[in-house]
Amino acid sequence: MTLIKSISGIRGTIGGNPEDGLSPLAIVKFVSAYATFIRNHTAVRTNRIVVGRDARMSGQMVKQIVVGTLTGMGFDVVDIDLVTTPTVEIAVTMESACGGIIITASHNPKQWNALKLLNERGEFLNAEEGNEVLETAEKEQFEYAAVDRLGKVITDTRYKERHIESVLKLDPVDVDVIRAANFRVAIDCVNSVGGTVLPDLLYALGVKEIFKLHCNPHGNFSHNPEPLPENLTEISQLMTHAKADVGFVVDPDVDRLAIVCENGEMFGEEYTLVSVSDYVLSCTPGNTVSNLSSSRALRDVTLQHGGQYYAAAVGEVNVVAKMKETNAVIGGEGNGGVIYPASHYGRDALVGIALFLTNLAKKKMKVSELLATYPRYYISKQKVALTPSIDVDAILTEVKKQFAQYDITDIDGVKINFPDKWVHLRKSNTEPIIRIYSEAHTMKEAEEMGGELIRVINKIIR
Repeated sequence: MTLIKSISGIRGTIGGNPEDGLSPLAIVKFVSAYATFIRNHTAVRTNRIVVGRDARMSGQMVKQIVVGTLTGMGFDVVDIDLVTTPTVEIAVTMESACGGIIITASHNPKQWNALKLLNERGEFLNAEEGNEVLETAEKEQFEYAAVDRLGKVITDTRYKERHIESVLKLDPVDVDVIRAANFRVAIDCVNSVGGTVLPDLLYALGVKEIFKLHCNPHGNFSHNPEPLPENLTEISQLMTHAKADVGFVVDPDVDRLAIVCENGEMFGEEYTLVSVSDYVLSCTPGNTVSNLSSSRALRDVTLQHGGQYYAAAVGEVNVVAKMKETNAVIGGEGNGGVIYPASHYGRDALVGIALFLTNLAKKKMKVSELLATYPRYYISKQKVALTPSIDVDAILTEVKKQFAQYDITDIDGVKINFPDKWVHLRKSNTEPIIRIYSEAHTMKEAEEMGGELIRVINKIIR
């Protein structure tokens, strides 16, 4: 069993020894520390914290503990229950709340769950704030409310509709042009919360024919929930059988979006952000941001539109900070995470779908034809499993020495920039692994480059 504490929250497996997983005891301690942080720092006086969850099997159990702890700390809880991660982010600002907690382990398998922590802007805590929460939890420096100051619970299940309404109101979203295109759309929602919201969104956008895979939100995931090509064989087959124009796949909390071409081939998670950014930049020229592990294709498209591209450290909070610093009009992460500030500063698959469909309808292309218009790169995503005894910092330092003759970026792990390709090594914040992302003009070259770094790492470990 595993428990991972990081600045972005607490994530672990359910069950087993209290010290080894995301136990009820760990949840109480961490939520108490978060509530203490909010109490000490928020300028909002509503005394409200929003709580929502994805559909994973442990979600209801975890939510009950989270809600009980927050009310025990004296906060009123707005329980919006089964919703997407971006829905919680939007709800925080709509409620003028002090913060929010999202109960989701994102792309992790069903035995995992986690707490994602938001500030009063509906954005993730930064490194300094996250560390303060961790220190407070470690020292157990919190105090519960007296009986006459306990919080209350406010249940509000209308935020799915409010989220969809906010997407429809975005200037670049054109419902009329989408409706006129008569798209046939396939979706795979991995038996999580996407199954409750994607059909409603698509119908609201004017899509009449939807082919559904795994839309029953019972949380017993039908396949590995990370939306990678090897996990998406069913929707790939469905595309040709149903003669669908486009396929959309989301992760359990619906902040990542993968797209499938009409021929069943993957559009590529990296190109979700590239394509949506291309459309947004055609409407609103400006700057873009993605993280160090994202494709160079976004840089190329941004320059074509006369904007400036910037890279940030991996992590949504880092991308958002760089977007604000550079006044970016669109940004995100190459894992299918689209961040559109005109909506809110958070990855949002609903926004991504609406913008993508508008672009596709206006260009009157097949999805595969649209993909062919973008600069072509291939990213290989590999990993090395870690044990507690492995010193990751020492490994990265040694890698830097061995590749010192190349351009190296070390704001987040080690990225080695070659003239026509790159490789990025970093310790995951969510799993006990080193992620190795490499990009080149062919998949063979990208995989070989990643494989070479794996051999270097294993040699260092030995």
